[in-house]
Amino acid sequence: MDLKGTAALVTGGSRGLGAALGRKLAAAGARVVLVARHQHPLEEVVADIRAAGGEAHAIVADVADKEATHAIAGQAAALVGPIDLLINNASTLGPVPLRLLLDTDCEDLEQALAVNLVGPFRLTKVVLGSMVLRGRGLVVNVTSDAAVEPYPRWGAYGASKAALEQLTRVWAAELAGTGVRVLTVDPGEMNTLMHAQAIPEADPATLADPTLVAVRILDALGTPPEQEINLGGP
Repeated sequence: MDLKGTAALVTGGSRGLGAALGRKLAAAGARVVLVARHQHPLEEVVADIRAAGGEAHAIVADVADKEATHAIAGQAAALVGPIDLLINNASTLGPVPLRLLLDTDCEDLEQALAVNLVGPFRLTKVVLGSMVLRGRGLVVNVTSDAAVEPYPRWGAYGASKAALEQLTRVWAAELAGTGVRVLTVDPGEMNTLMHAQAIPEADPATLADPTLVAVRILDALGTPPEQEINLGGP
């Protein structure tokens, strides 16, 4: 995928992988819109990208908020034009320390689904119409090996990511032949705040740098249209 001039929308863009993707997309010539809930760290990332000569814009919003969906898509299109690349990266673990399912509140499961599954579904649905009409576009849903491995205490997060993976496969099947791709990417274990919250005892030196992972993801987008990209495996 030629990223120069691409209109890219990335959720969860204030830190970790989302911020790294925003920086690398802009460095490759994309016009980037980053979405996150917290204004100050998001604007810091945007400022860094602009200082490096890239184009970036900030939208402060919560992807779990149904009322924000059309506002995010509309504002992003107004800033950079019709979206060519949507990366649904925003995620939540739920309460930490992580809990057994027996100790997981129903509301916490609902919140994990709202952020990790329903939010990406809504935003994808809004953005896809324009992509299909233009006959091109790419949606990337960031997933996890917790979607396929039954890790104790990762139930809410894992269930939401498993559902996101299946949703992605159905999108891909339904959009076959339209010129629009929808795929998942498992970035593997990274040195991020989310990982530190989930597994505080982990040695950061053993975890991947989100910047390097972002480079690998963007490189992989130029390959044939797989439905799944796994960067976490051997």
